[in-house]
Amino acid sequence: MAKKEFTYRGKTLEELQKLSIEEFARLIGADNRRCLLRGLTEVQKHFLKKIQSGKNKVKTHSRDMVILPIMVGKEVQVHMGKKFESVWITEEMLGHRLGEFAITRKKVSHNAPGIGATKSTSSVSVK
Repeated sequence: MAKKEFTYRGKTLEELQKLSIEEFARLIGADNRRCLLRGLTEVQKHFLKKIQSGKNKVKTHSRDMVILPIMVGKEVQVHMGKKFESVWITEEMLGHRLGEFAITRKKVSHNAPGIGATKSTSSVSVK
C-alpha cells in the first residue's frame, strides 16, 4: 500500500517550502497568522538563520515560535525552564508553536497523607 502524500490546505510540502512567511501565514489559524504578520522578534530571526544554515540540532528559548515549513525534518531543542527538550519537527506540526510540543509541567505524585490530615489520624499520638 502506497504512503499517502502529505498536504496542508491543499499544498504539498515542497510547495509550502517555496512560499514566503507572509504567504504561509495566510494558510494557518488566526492567532498564529497574526503573530507571523506582525513580524518576527530578533530572537526568532536569529533562530531561523540557524535553521536555514543547515544545522540539524538547534537550541532555542523561543517557545512562541510558529513552526514553518523550512523547519520540517529538523531537530529543535526547546527550553523547558530548567532543561532543553528535543522535538523532531514533522509535517503535522505546521502552524503550531514550539512550546506546544515541550511540556513544562510534569505529573505530580503525592505521597501518603500525614498525621492529622484525615479524621482517622487526628487522634493518633505523634510520639
